[in-house]
Amino acid sequence: MLAPSFRAPPTHDVMMASSRTWSWREWSRAGWSRHLPEIPDHEEFVAGLGEATIHGLAHGVALREPVRPAISIDGVELTHGALDDRASLAAGWLAAHIAPGDRVLIAGAASLDWAACYLGTLRAGGVAVLANPAYTAAELDELIGASGARLAVAWGDVAGTLAEVARRHRLVLVTAVAELLTHKTDIVMDRVQPGAIAVLAFTSGTTGRPKGVPLTHRNLLASIRTAMAAWRWSHDDVLVHALPLFHQHGLGGLHATLIAGSSLHLLPHFTPAGLLRTVTDSRATVLFAVPTLYQRLVIADEALPAAAKDLRLAISGSAPLSEHLATGAAQLLGRIPLVRYGTTESGLDTSHVYHEPRELGLSGTIGVPLPGLEVRLAGEDGAEVEAGADGEIQLRGPQVFGGYWGDVEATAAAFAAEGWFRTGDIGGLDSASGHLVIRGRSKEVIVSGGMNVFPREVEIVLEKHPSVEEAAVAGITDERWGEQVTAWVVLEPGHALDADALIAHARSMLAAYKCPKQVFSLHALPHNRAGKVDRRKLRASAGSPEAR
Repeated sequence: MLAPSFRAPPTHDVMMASSRTWSWREWSRAGWSRHLPEIPDHEEFVAGLGEATIHGLAHGVALREPVRPAISIDGVELTHGALDDRASLAAGWLAAHIAPGDRVLIAGAASLDWAACYLGTLRAGGVAVLANPAYTAAELDELIGASGARLAVAWGDVAGTLAEVARRHRLVLVTAVAELLTHKTDIVMDRVQPGAIAVLAFTSGTTGRPKGVPLTHRNLLASIRTAMAAWRWSHDDVLVHALPLFHQHGLGGLHATLIAGSSLHLLPHFTPAGLLRTVTDSRATVLFAVPTLYQRLVIADEALPAAAKDLRLAISGSAPLSEHLATGAAQLLGRIPLVRYGTTESGLDTSHVYHEPRELGLSGTIGVPLPGLEVRLAGEDGAEVEAGADGEIQLRGPQVFGGYWGDVEATAAAFAAEGWFRTGDIGGLDSASGHLVIRGRSKEVIVSGGMNVFPREVEIVLEKHPSVEEAAVAGITDERWGEQVTAWVVLEPGHALDADALIAHARSMLAAYKCPKQVFSLHALPHNRAGKVDRRKLRASAGSPEAR
């Protein structure tokens, strides 16, 4: 039941109870749930969320509706049947080269081949390790070492970069994707169980080392199926997005398309005009974007043509969406973007809203728990906070992963008693709507352009430069990027600050989105009483005379 700290609007007839744990069951009784699809018996719905596999559901759709369009990229389209055929061929080749549970690295720009390789990996019983094609050799080397990948499929520029690394790891590297599509072998569809790992995602931490996040078919399906129910997703929906498939947001859109039998139009390269043209021409009903993309739409001031009346839902995630930006996007799209919240460790969504903010006053909130997920706010002592107080957002449910890959210590630190996952985000409850609000992050992660940047990873690279004695990195609020990666350095004696050289040095070892856009020099970094770098003081010093 809803607790006093998770109070619904006064007009909603919702019963209260003593527990402060929050779940979908209570919220879905609210009056505005008429906007959501009918959800069957709660226990039945939740129990069946993950009792399948991603590739198994996609195969079922392909058998039922083989000629329905599935994915279109750069004007080239595959039907669900044709995609399933390609995935079957890829699975046949892979099954002859890997054992169930082996990790397969996929690195390349979003393409029809990417989707076939991904589905083929799952169907062969492999675990997909999804790499950003912008990664440097050093980043790929670390990713392969951490994941223990046995085989990699790559194309484009990253294939050449991977070739340097593959020899050191004795990694089988396939750069001709057509090679995978020539091995016709029937794969038993039930060779993979719902509890098997589907994706090994990676997220860094305060040490700068990547941490593996094993996500099972059950985790990923529980996440996307609950979101689809809340978004009223059907096989008639047409999704448009320009998000990377190696990121949870973009991958979730692919999953929804595959298991619903709907259609996806993917833009490998974003431009405001290109996005709006695709939304119009495809008669899109759903748009996925991050605040940075909405910001570029607003700056371009290009509105969706009046003729494009099919768009019913715009979704924003991966970073906070300001009220100003939401309003600007709504004026161009005719829809206020729905805001969802998620973590790498819990798949695409852990909390979201499907709302009409003009009526309900939900601006600034991130919604309610999805079916089957419980959310609580905990204080520093680990106990639930009192009604009305802020606390760390903690999650428990079928969407949540079981622990970090081969890292017992990190896993122990990530979970509180009774299986509550500690997100590191600080939240509270909007008093009017009873919806969750993000207040800030106890973790140091920077969210720039919808991508996570971990300060210590960047600091380690900067400190390798001969002119740098010590470095600290933090995010500064930025209208375009959400947060701008910014560095402060203490220089070695006899060296002067050369910001361009330091940024170039970072770019030689890190993907561009992780690199600082500004570098300041200080005589000493500020520290708190615990001896840790005080990032709040760093942010406040940006542009001040003491920082140059």
